[in-house]
Amino acid sequence: MSQSDDDAPLCQGPDPKPRPPSFALPPGATDCHAHVIGPFQLFALQEDRSYTPPEAPLVAYRTLLDTLGLERGVVVQPSVFGTDNACTLDALAKHRNRLRGIAVIDHTITDGRLERMAGNGIRGIRFNLLFRGGVALDLLETLAKRIERFGWHIQLLIDCRTLPILAPKLARLPVDIVIDHMGHMPTSAGVDHPGFKHLLKLVHEGRTWVKLSGANRISTAGAPYHDTIPFAQALIDADPTRLVWGSDWPHVAIDGYMANDGEFLDLLKLWVPDERQRHLVLVENPARLYGFGD
Repeated sequence: MSQSDDDAPLCQGPDPKPRPPSFALPPGATDCHAHVIGPFQLFALQEDRSYTPPEAPLVAYRTLLDTLGLERGVVVQPSVFGTDNACTLDALAKHRNRLRGIAVIDHTITDGRLERMAGNGIRGIRFNLLFRGGVALDLLETLAKRIERFGWHIQLLIDCRTLPILAPKLARLPVDIVIDHMGHMPTSAGVDHPGFKHLLKLVHEGRTWVKLSGANRISTAGAPYHDTIPFAQALIDADPTRLVWGSDWPHVAIDGYMANDGEFLDLLKLWVPDERQRHLVLVENPARLYGFGD
């Protein structure tokens, strides 16, 4: 961890005292986006990174899930570990029934390693185009072909304002796509922005999923992030069976106010006021996408 603060500034940590949401979650409720980070004496950060997070170990994530009333979780490989998935895989090994994972890989990975990852609970691979430490988009088609036989998907952290340019490449892929944080576009751009409208089109066509997450990343107005409600409800209108919810814990690279994780679930109730649709987002859709129960 020898990078300068200018190259990889230190992040604040999450609220250390998560509170339960104001409503009861259904059995099987799932957090579909979180990162386990550390301990650093076992899992070292890579030098080429955009930020330096504090430790967010598995024991703290388990506490979060239990406090919020979430039975299951999806651990997403963060950019600060690059293609070294040891920390993520360690978390999955300790909770084989409760957790699934998303890895970051490159073209050098062997078929045997992919098979072992599948057996360990990995269900997709991530391309992070917004932070250093990810894998270049040039490998998108090559890696999609490698993972097709496992039934995995490709998860993209992108600004969806770029979707109209990227869409032809996505259309050629043989696997489903999952878009992080409602497209990671600032709410000031509006739901009528061509990129967000393209995201709605992809959801409606049935091969793209979107994570209802990251309100504090896309909100222009700030807490309590009510300017995100039209975006979530537009996605619900496009297809509620293609959406999942994620806490985004431990909220890396967030400046300013750090929301309590209970607030994000309370916001979900505003995003998805219909209880039946909320059950899809929290329980049924994650079970299909990540293979819980397989």
